[in-house]
Amino acid sequence: MKTAYKLQGKHRHYDWGGKTFIPNLTQVQNADQKPFAEYWMGAHPSAPSLIETEQGVLALDTLIEQSPALWLGDKTKDAFGSLPYLFKILDVEKMLSIQVHPSKKNAEIGFELEETKGFAIDAFNRNYKDRNHKPELMVALSDFWLLHGFLAPELLEARLQDFFYFNPLMDHFRGVDYQGLYSFFMNLSVEDSDRILKPLMMDAIASVKNGLVDKTHPHWWANKYYEGIMPEQAIDKGIFSIYILNIVHVPKYAGVFQGAGLLHAYLEGQNIELMANSDNVLRGGLTPKHVDVDELLNHIRFVPTYPELLMGEELNTNERVFACPVPDFGLTKIAISEGKTYTISTTSLEMLLVTEGAILVNEIAVKAGEVALIMPNTATLIKGQLTSVVFKSFVP
Repeated sequence: MKTAYKLQGKHRHYDWGGKTFIPNLTQVQNADQKPFAEYWMGAHPSAPSLIETEQGVLALDTLIEQSPALWLGDKTKDAFGSLPYLFKILDVEKMLSIQVHPSKKNAEIGFELEETKGFAIDAFNRNYKDRNHKPELMVALSDFWLLHGFLAPELLEARLQDFFYFNPLMDHFRGVDYQGLYSFFMNLSVEDSDRILKPLMMDAIASVKNGLVDKTHPHWWANKYYEGIMPEQAIDKGIFSIYILNIVHVPKYAGVFQGAGLLHAYLEGQNIELMANSDNVLRGGLTPKHVDVDELLNHIRFVPTYPELLMGEELNTNERVFACPVPDFGLTKIAISEGKTYTISTTSLEMLLVTEGAILVNEIAVKAGEVALIMPNTATLIKGQLTSVVFKSFVP
Protein backbone atom coordinates (compact mmCIF):
# COMPACT_ATOMS: atom_id res chain seq x y z
CA MET A 1 0.00 0.00 0.00
CA LYS A 2 1.23 3.50 -0.83
CA THR A 3 2.04 5.98 1.92
CA ALA A 4 1.09 9.16 0.01
CA TYR A 5 -1.88 10.03 -2.20
CA LYS A 6 -3.24 13.02 -4.10
CA LEU A 7 -6.28 14.57 -2.41
CA GLN A 8 -9.08 16.41 -4.19
CA GLY A 9 -10.91 18.94 -2.00
CA LYS A 10 -14.40 20.35 -2.45
CA HIS A 11 -15.23 23.90 -3.51
CA ARG A 12 -17.94 25.81 -1.62
CA HIS A 13 -19.77 28.58 -3.44
CA TYR A 14 -21.04 30.85 -0.66
CA ASP A 15 -22.06 34.30 -1.84
CA TRP A 16 -19.36 36.11 0.16
CA GLY A 17 -16.53 34.48 -1.79
CA GLY A 18 -14.34 35.96 -4.48
CA LYS A 19 -14.35 34.77 -8.08
CA THR A 20 -10.65 34.45 -8.95
CA PHE A 21 -8.30 33.54 -6.07
CA ILE A 22 -9.38 29.96 -5.36
CA PRO A 23 -10.07 29.07 -9.03
CA ASN A 24 -6.61 30.38 -9.96
CA LEU A 25 -4.89 28.58 -7.09
CA THR A 26 -6.67 25.25 -7.63
CA GLN A 27 -6.57 25.64 -11.43
CA VAL A 28 -10.27 25.33 -12.24
CA GLN A 29 -12.26 27.35 -14.74
CA ASN A 30 -14.88 29.83 -13.55
CA ALA A 31 -16.57 30.82 -16.79
CA ASP A 32 -19.88 31.38 -14.97
CA GLN A 33 -18.22 33.77 -12.49
CA LYS A 34 -19.52 31.90 -9.45
CA PRO A 35 -18.23 32.89 -6.01
CA PHE A 36 -15.55 30.49 -4.79
CA ALA A 37 -15.61 31.09 -1.02
CA GLU A 38 -13.94 27.99 0.43
CA TYR A 39 -12.00 24.90 -0.53
CA TRP A 40 -12.52 22.05 1.96
CA MET A 41 -9.93 19.37 2.64
CA GLY A 42 -11.10 16.71 5.05
CA ALA A 43 -13.72 14.11 5.88
CA HIS A 44 -16.68 16.30 6.82
CA PRO A 45 -19.78 14.35 5.73
CA SER A 46 -21.27 17.32 3.88
CA ALA A 47 -18.22 17.67 1.60
CA PRO A 48 -15.68 14.85 1.97
CA SER A 49 -12.47 15.04 -0.01
CA LEU A 50 -11.68 12.45 -2.67
CA ILE A 51 -8.53 10.32 -2.64
CA GLU A 52 -6.84 8.88 -5.74
CA THR A 53 -6.27 5.29 -4.54
CA GLU A 54 -5.23 2.07 -6.27
CA GLN A 55 -8.94 1.14 -6.30
CA GLY A 56 -9.99 4.40 -7.92
CA VAL A 57 -11.14 7.77 -6.57
CA LEU A 58 -12.81 7.24 -3.18
CA ALA A 59 -14.27 9.53 -0.50
CA LEU A 60 -12.03 10.07 2.51
CA ASP A 61 -14.83 9.69 5.07
CA THR A 62 -15.71 6.29 3.57
CA LEU A 63 -12.10 5.12 3.64
CA ILE A 64 -11.76 6.16 7.29
CA GLU A 65 -15.03 4.50 8.25
CA GLN A 66 -13.94 1.24 6.62
CA SER A 67 -10.40 1.16 8.08
CA PRO A 68 -10.05 3.80 10.84
CA ALA A 69 -6.75 2.57 12.31
CA LEU A 70 -5.13 2.36 8.88
CA TRP A 71 -6.08 5.88 7.79
CA LEU A 72 -6.04 7.70 11.14
CA GLY A 73 -3.42 5.85 13.19
CA ASP A 74 -4.25 4.22 16.50
CA LYS A 75 -3.83 7.36 18.61
CA THR A 76 -6.26 9.45 16.56
CA LYS A 77 -8.69 6.55 16.18
CA ASP A 78 -8.80 5.93 19.92
CA ALA A 79 -9.09 9.63 20.82
CA PHE A 80 -11.57 10.77 18.16
CA GLY A 81 -12.83 7.85 16.08
CA SER A 82 -12.71 10.03 12.96
CA LEU A 83 -10.57 12.76 11.40
CA PRO A 84 -10.87 15.54 14.01
CA TYR A 85 -9.94 18.47 11.79
CA LEU A 86 -11.10 20.26 8.65
CA PHE A 87 -8.57 22.14 6.50
CA LYS A 88 -9.75 25.04 4.30
CA ILE A 89 -8.70 27.78 1.91
CA LEU A 90 -10.88 30.91 2.13
CA ASP A 91 -11.34 33.92 -0.12
CA VAL A 92 -13.31 36.59 1.78
CA GLU A 93 -14.58 39.25 -0.62
CA LYS A 94 -17.71 40.21 1.33
CA MET A 95 -17.72 40.38 5.12
CA LEU A 96 -18.74 37.27 7.03
CA SER A 97 -21.22 37.20 9.89
CA ILE A 98 -20.44 38.25 13.45
CA GLN A 99 -20.17 34.87 15.14
CA VAL A 100 -19.10 32.73 18.05
CA HIS A 101 -18.48 29.01 18.38
CA PRO A 102 -19.63 26.85 21.31
CA SER A 103 -17.44 24.73 23.56
CA LYS A 104 -17.55 20.98 22.98
CA LYS A 105 -19.72 20.41 26.07
CA ASN A 106 -22.18 23.12 25.03
CA ALA A 107 -22.26 21.85 21.44
CA GLU A 108 -23.24 18.40 22.71
CA ILE A 109 -25.99 19.88 24.89
CA GLY A 110 -27.30 22.16 22.13
CA PHE A 111 -27.26 19.44 19.49
CA GLU A 112 -29.18 16.98 21.65
CA LEU A 113 -31.75 19.63 22.58
CA GLU A 114 -32.42 20.51 18.95
CA GLU A 115 -32.63 16.80 18.09
CA THR A 116 -35.21 16.37 20.85
CA LYS A 117 -37.20 19.30 19.46
CA GLY A 118 -37.21 17.61 16.05
CA PHE A 119 -35.34 20.33 14.15
CA ALA A 120 -34.22 19.13 10.73
CA ILE A 121 -30.44 19.27 10.41
CA ASP A 122 -30.76 21.78 7.55
CA ALA A 123 -33.57 23.83 9.13
CA PHE A 124 -33.13 27.62 8.89
CA ASN A 125 -33.41 28.01 12.67
CA ARG A 126 -30.99 25.19 13.49
CA ASN A 127 -27.99 26.36 15.56
CA TYR A 128 -26.14 23.06 16.01
CA LYS A 129 -25.20 20.93 13.01
CA ASP A 130 -23.09 18.49 15.05
CA ARG A 131 -21.87 17.73 18.58
CA ASN A 132 -18.41 19.23 18.17
CA HIS A 133 -16.63 22.44 19.12
CA LYS A 134 -15.02 24.59 16.44
CA PRO A 135 -11.76 26.19 17.56
CA GLU A 136 -9.89 27.51 14.55
CA LEU A 137 -6.49 28.72 13.44
CA MET A 138 -6.14 30.98 10.42
CA VAL A 139 -2.96 31.90 8.57
CA ALA A 140 -3.11 34.73 6.05
CA LEU A 141 -2.24 34.17 2.40
CA SER A 142 -2.60 37.91 1.70
CA ASP A 143 -3.18 41.01 3.77
CA PHE A 144 -6.15 39.87 5.87
CA TRP A 145 -8.60 41.78 8.06
CA LEU A 146 -10.85 40.45 10.81
CA LEU A 147 -12.80 41.38 13.92
CA HIS A 148 -11.35 39.53 16.92
CA GLY A 149 -12.77 39.81 20.44
CA PHE A 150 -13.86 42.79 22.52
CA LEU A 151 -11.77 45.95 22.71
CA ALA A 152 -9.76 46.61 25.87
CA PRO A 153 -11.93 48.48 28.42
CA GLU A 154 -10.22 51.84 28.00
CA LEU A 155 -10.51 51.62 24.20
CA LEU A 156 -14.17 50.63 24.33
CA GLU A 157 -14.91 53.40 26.83
CA ALA A 158 -13.28 55.92 24.51
CA ARG A 159 -15.22 54.54 21.52
CA LEU A 160 -18.55 55.05 23.33
CA GLN A 161 -17.54 58.58 24.29
CA ASP A 162 -16.16 59.64 20.93
CA PHE A 163 -19.34 58.97 18.92
CA PHE A 164 -22.38 60.88 20.15
CA TYR A 165 -24.82 58.21 19.00
CA PHE A 166 -23.18 55.73 21.41
CA ASN A 167 -23.40 58.02 24.45
CA PRO A 168 -26.72 56.51 25.70
CA LEU A 169 -24.95 53.13 25.94
CA MET A 170 -22.23 54.26 28.35
CA ASP A 171 -24.36 53.59 31.42
CA HIS A 172 -24.67 49.96 30.35
CA PHE A 173 -20.91 49.47 30.03
CA ARG A 174 -19.65 51.45 33.02
CA GLY A 175 -16.10 50.72 31.97
CA VAL A 176 -16.24 46.97 32.66
CA ASP A 177 -19.62 45.41 31.84
CA TYR A 178 -19.20 43.83 28.41
CA GLN A 179 -22.16 41.53 28.93
CA GLY A 180 -24.43 44.34 30.05
CA LEU A 181 -23.51 46.52 27.06
CA TYR A 182 -23.77 43.84 24.40
CA SER A 183 -26.91 42.20 25.81
CA PHE A 184 -28.68 45.54 26.12
CA PHE A 185 -27.94 46.51 22.53
CA MET A 186 -28.75 43.12 21.00
CA ASN A 187 -32.14 43.10 22.75
CA LEU A 188 -33.16 46.59 21.62
CA SER A 189 -36.18 46.90 19.38
CA VAL A 190 -35.48 47.64 15.73
CA GLU A 191 -36.76 51.19 16.23
CA ASP A 192 -34.44 51.81 19.17
CA SER A 193 -31.36 50.29 17.53
CA ASP A 194 -32.06 52.30 14.38
CA ARG A 195 -31.95 55.53 16.44
CA ILE A 196 -28.33 54.68 17.22
CA LEU A 197 -27.30 53.09 13.94
CA LYS A 198 -28.83 55.57 11.48
CA PRO A 199 -26.60 58.53 12.42
CA LEU A 200 -23.69 56.10 12.66
CA MET A 201 -24.24 54.89 9.11
CA MET A 202 -24.63 58.45 7.82
CA ASP A 203 -21.31 59.30 9.46
CA ALA A 204 -19.62 56.15 8.14
CA ILE A 205 -20.74 56.62 4.55
CA ALA A 206 -19.72 60.30 4.51
CA SER A 207 -16.34 59.54 6.12
CA VAL A 208 -15.42 56.93 3.50
CA LYS A 209 -16.74 59.05 0.62
CA ASN A 210 -14.61 61.98 1.76
CA GLY A 211 -11.49 59.86 2.29
CA LEU A 212 -11.34 60.50 6.03
CA VAL A 213 -10.88 56.89 7.20
CA ASP A 214 -9.08 53.71 6.16
CA LYS A 215 -9.37 49.99 6.99
CA THR A 216 -8.16 50.51 10.54
CA HIS A 217 -11.36 52.45 11.31
CA PRO A 218 -14.76 50.80 11.93
CA HIS A 219 -16.49 53.31 9.63
CA TRP A 220 -14.67 51.69 6.69
CA TRP A 221 -16.27 48.31 7.35
CA ALA A 222 -19.73 49.64 8.23
CA ASN A 223 -19.70 51.45 4.89
CA LYS A 224 -18.45 48.34 3.09
CA TYR A 225 -21.22 46.15 4.47
CA TYR A 226 -23.88 48.46 3.01
CA GLU A 227 -21.79 49.23 -0.10
CA GLY A 228 -21.95 52.95 0.53
CA ILE A 229 -25.77 53.04 0.40
CA MET A 230 -27.71 54.39 3.38
CA PRO A 231 -30.19 51.76 4.65
CA GLU A 232 -33.68 53.13 5.26
CA GLN A 233 -34.57 51.04 8.31
CA ALA A 234 -33.92 47.81 10.21
CA ILE A 235 -30.15 48.33 10.11
CA ASP A 236 -28.33 45.10 10.89
CA LYS A 237 -27.40 45.08 14.59
CA GLY A 238 -24.13 43.41 13.67
CA ILE A 239 -22.90 46.87 12.64
CA PHE A 240 -22.53 47.70 16.34
CA SER A 241 -20.06 44.84 16.80
CA ILE A 242 -17.68 46.43 14.27
CA TYR A 243 -17.26 49.30 16.74
CA ILE A 244 -16.72 47.30 19.93
CA LEU A 245 -14.45 44.52 18.62
CA ASN A 246 -10.75 44.66 17.73
CA ILE A 247 -10.06 45.32 14.05
CA VAL A 248 -6.97 43.22 13.31
CA HIS A 249 -4.72 43.33 10.26
CA VAL A 250 -2.90 40.03 9.64
CA PRO A 251 0.02 40.16 7.17
CA LYS A 252 0.82 37.25 4.86
CA TYR A 253 1.90 34.08 6.71
CA ALA A 254 0.97 35.43 10.15
CA GLY A 255 -1.78 33.61 12.04
CA VAL A 256 -4.52 34.08 14.62
CA PHE A 257 -6.11 31.44 16.87
CA GLN A 258 -9.77 31.73 17.88
CA GLY A 259 -11.29 29.52 20.56
CA ALA A 260 -14.76 28.91 21.93
CA GLY A 261 -16.71 31.96 23.06
CA LEU A 262 -14.68 34.55 21.12
CA LEU A 263 -16.88 36.95 19.14
CA HIS A 264 -15.30 37.47 15.71
CA ALA A 265 -15.82 37.96 11.99
CA TYR A 266 -13.68 37.77 8.86
CA LEU A 267 -13.71 41.03 6.92
CA GLU A 268 -11.49 40.70 3.85
CA GLY A 269 -8.65 38.73 2.31
CA GLN A 270 -7.44 35.20 1.64
CA ASN A 271 -6.29 32.67 4.22
CA ILE A 272 -6.00 29.05 5.15
CA GLU A 273 -8.04 27.86 8.09
CA LEU A 274 -7.62 24.74 10.19
CA MET A 275 -10.39 23.88 12.62
CA ALA A 276 -12.11 21.12 14.51
CA ASN A 277 -14.36 19.12 12.20
CA SER A 278 -17.57 21.06 12.90
CA ASP A 279 -20.05 23.43 11.30
CA ASN A 280 -21.48 24.96 14.51
CA VAL A 281 -21.91 28.74 14.25
CA LEU A 282 -23.94 31.08 16.48
CA ARG A 283 -24.43 34.39 14.66
CA GLY A 284 -24.76 37.96 15.88
CA GLY A 285 -25.51 39.84 12.67
CA LEU A 286 -24.10 40.97 9.31
CA THR A 287 -25.94 38.05 7.75
CA PRO A 288 -29.33 37.05 6.32
CA LYS A 289 -28.90 33.73 8.14
CA HIS A 290 -30.50 32.76 11.44
CA VAL A 291 -29.59 34.94 14.45
CA ASP A 292 -30.62 33.52 17.85
CA VAL A 293 -29.75 36.31 20.28
CA ASP A 294 -30.53 34.33 23.46
CA GLU A 295 -28.39 31.37 22.38
CA LEU A 296 -25.62 33.67 21.19
CA LEU A 297 -25.44 35.47 24.53
CA ASN A 298 -25.15 32.15 26.36
CA HIS A 299 -21.84 31.34 24.66
CA ILE A 300 -19.88 34.60 24.40
CA ARG A 301 -16.89 35.13 26.67
CA PHE A 302 -17.54 38.67 27.92
CA VAL A 303 -13.92 39.65 28.52
CA PRO A 304 -11.51 41.93 26.63
CA THR A 305 -9.24 40.40 24.00
CA TYR A 306 -5.68 41.50 23.34
CA PRO A 307 -4.92 40.25 19.81
CA GLU A 308 -1.79 38.19 19.32
CA LEU A 309 -0.35 37.48 15.90
CA LEU A 310 1.27 34.06 15.54
CA MET A 311 4.40 33.93 13.40
CA GLY A 312 5.17 30.27 14.10
CA GLU A 313 7.94 28.84 16.26
CA GLU A 314 10.96 27.52 14.41
CA LEU A 315 11.35 23.73 14.61
CA ASN A 316 14.32 23.73 12.23
CA THR A 317 15.50 25.65 9.19
CA ASN A 318 12.63 24.27 7.08
CA GLU A 319 9.63 24.10 9.39
CA ARG A 320 7.70 26.41 11.75
CA VAL A 321 4.83 25.33 14.02
CA PHE A 322 1.84 27.50 14.92
CA ALA A 323 0.48 27.34 18.46
CA CYS A 324 -2.81 25.40 18.59
CA PRO A 325 -3.94 24.91 22.23
CA VAL A 326 -6.36 22.08 21.36
CA PRO A 327 -5.88 18.32 20.79
CA ASP A 328 -7.80 18.25 17.49
CA PHE A 329 -5.23 19.71 15.10
CA GLY A 330 -1.81 21.20 14.54
CA LEU A 331 -0.28 23.23 11.72
CA THR A 332 3.23 23.81 10.43
CA LYS A 333 4.62 25.85 7.55
CA ILE A 334 7.37 24.16 5.55
CA ALA A 335 9.73 26.06 3.24
CA ILE A 336 11.74 24.02 0.71
CA SER A 337 14.23 25.39 -1.76
CA GLU A 338 14.41 24.11 -5.33
CA GLY A 339 16.33 20.83 -5.49
CA LYS A 340 16.44 20.39 -1.71
CA THR A 341 14.80 17.56 0.26
CA TYR A 342 13.08 17.33 3.64
CA THR A 343 11.76 14.29 5.49
CA ILE A 344 8.68 14.29 7.73
CA SER A 345 7.60 11.48 10.05
CA THR A 346 3.89 11.11 10.72
CA THR A 347 1.84 9.68 13.59
CA SER A 348 -1.55 10.76 12.20
CA LEU A 349 -3.17 11.38 8.84
CA GLU A 350 -1.48 14.52 7.54
CA MET A 351 -2.16 16.83 4.61
CA LEU A 352 0.40 18.83 2.68
CA LEU A 353 -1.14 21.88 0.99
CA VAL A 354 1.21 23.58 -1.46
CA THR A 355 0.51 27.32 -1.70
CA GLU A 356 3.62 28.29 -3.68
CA GLY A 357 5.94 26.34 -5.97
CA ALA A 358 5.90 22.59 -6.62
CA ILE A 359 7.17 19.53 -4.74
CA LEU A 360 7.57 15.80 -5.07
CA VAL A 361 6.05 13.75 -2.25
CA ASN A 362 7.38 10.19 -2.50
CA GLU A 363 7.67 10.88 -6.26
CA ILE A 364 4.07 12.20 -6.50
CA ALA A 365 4.09 15.63 -8.15
CA VAL A 366 2.17 18.23 -6.12
CA LYS A 367 2.05 21.82 -7.38
CA ALA A 368 0.59 25.02 -5.95
CA GLY A 369 -3.09 24.59 -5.12
CA GLU A 370 -2.78 20.80 -4.78
CA VAL A 371 -2.77 18.59 -1.71
CA ALA A 372 -1.00 15.38 -0.75
CA LEU A 373 -2.40 13.07 1.93
CA ILE A 374 0.24 11.27 3.99
CA MET A 375 -0.61 8.07 5.82
CA PRO A 376 0.14 7.78 9.55
CA ASN A 377 3.29 6.13 10.90
CA THR A 378 5.40 6.77 7.82
CA ALA A 379 8.55 8.66 6.87
CA THR A 380 7.94 10.81 3.80
CA LEU A 381 10.53 12.49 1.60
CA ILE A 382 9.62 15.88 0.16
CA LYS A 383 11.70 17.35 -2.66
CA GLY A 384 11.39 20.90 -3.95
CA GLN A 385 10.88 20.95 -7.70
CA LEU A 386 10.64 24.70 -7.27
CA THR A 387 11.17 26.86 -4.20
CA SER A 388 7.96 26.07 -2.33
CA VAL A 389 5.74 26.90 0.63
CA VAL A 390 3.75 24.03 2.12
CA PHE A 391 1.27 23.96 5.01
CA LYS A 392 1.03 20.67 6.91
CA SER A 393 -2.03 19.71 8.98
CA PHE A 394 -1.80 16.96 11.56
CA VAL A 395 -3.21 15.62 14.84
CA PRO A 396 -0.80 16.33 17.73
